[in-house]
Amino acid sequence: MMAAGRAAERGAEAFLLEKTESPGKKLLITGKDRCNFTNSAELDAFIREFGNKGNFLYPAFFNFFNEDLKKFFEGLGVKSKVERGGRVFPASDRSEDIHKALLNYMKSGRVNLLYETRVKDLVVRKGRVSAVKTKADEAIGCSSVILCTGGVSYPGTGSTGDGYKIAKKHGHTITELRPALVPLETKEEWPKELQGLSLENVRVTAKCSYKKIAEEFGDMLFTHFGVSGPIILSMSKKIGKWLANKNPPLSPFSEGGDKKDSVERSSVVLIIDLKPALDLEKLDQRLRRDLIKYSNKTFGNSLDDLLPKSLIPVIVRFSFIPEDKPANTITRKERRYLAELLKALPFEISKTRPIEEAIITSGGIALEEIDNRTMESKIVKGLYFAGEVVDLDAPTGGYNLQMAFSTGRLAGESASRNS
Repeated sequence: MMAAGRAAERGAEAFLLEKTESPGKKLLITGKDRCNFTNSAELDAFIREFGNKGNFLYPAFFNFFNEDLKKFFEGLGVKSKVERGGRVFPASDRSEDIHKALLNYMKSGRVNLLYETRVKDLVVRKGRVSAVKTKADEAIGCSSVILCTGGVSYPGTGSTGDGYKIAKKHGHTITELRPALVPLETKEEWPKELQGLSLENVRVTAKCSYKKIAEEFGDMLFTHFGVSGPIILSMSKKIGKWLANKNPPLSPFSEGGDKKDSVERSSVVLIIDLKPALDLEKLDQRLRRDLIKYSNKTFGNSLDDLLPKSLIPVIVRFSFIPEDKPANTITRKERRYLAELLKALPFEISKTRPIEEAIITSGGIALEEIDNRTMESKIVKGLYFAGEVVDLDAPTGGYNLQMAFSTGRLAGESASRNS
């Protein structure tokens, strides 16, 4: 929508070919339906969130960055607000407002919207795009095509990998597709017993064979299959890569991924620090005060000030302290073990949830084959890319949507020059 709107704004006759009955379905469900559309981070910090591929985005972000995006939406009647971690949302907390603004943006530029139009292929003559072919065997002549079809996540929104097929057919490399920002399944059953419990301000560390592979501080959620929530999603890409071992790519569009990463590895263990603000000694002192305070109660009823109610039975079980033991008889050794458990509650990850459930897809069209100054293909003239279809992804926090808007706008500007 940004790409089409910008191309039209720059004077091109722009057509948006939408395979479903309405564009922007995935946008409507982002940020828990609130649409965390960017982040207030400074440019260099923003780039770092995309890892070692982030430098690719400098031209797109120099052209149109977070403050520009906020002003863009404000000009369309959508005010914004900044929340914890620099996350930027519409002030109304309604993703529909962002969606409607983009529809109005396209309408003002007279973008031609073709609904339920699935592109089957491109017509390329002498190394240049000349038309697109639809599933209805129609050919629509054009001077430029912007391929921004998303990944393979949430296929119900229309992201079913069509762009990868088309790009690969015309000579582009598709790097290995894996789920990014995806919930995790646990081997143990006890996390599933806590379904619906949200933990705030905890620290979670992922380890494999005693090697730390990821660590995050923030909020997490227990589900019917394991764990989810912001910090789990942010860690999931690294964890998924370690779990993959020698498994084949998850998509037929992929070329194979990183061969260096195909060594055998042990399982991944997540460790929750339930009280990261307290070191072990201070936590032990806190436990001692609570046990004195509730000295006339049983151990199982003495932790109400310390833990969420639904988590207490799990902690009691793993502490090996009898639930009905009087609180004033807990030994120093038992209390110390309890403190260590609260600082390091472990469980094992069996796998990530399916890529279809990932918020975004990791991998995509190889960056080496795209001119980052214009987003044009280096292989096919007049072919441009934007958004999730390219090999770029970042953690939660508005980074991925900003990338989509910035690359989309740059692609729209560049394509309009060929109009």
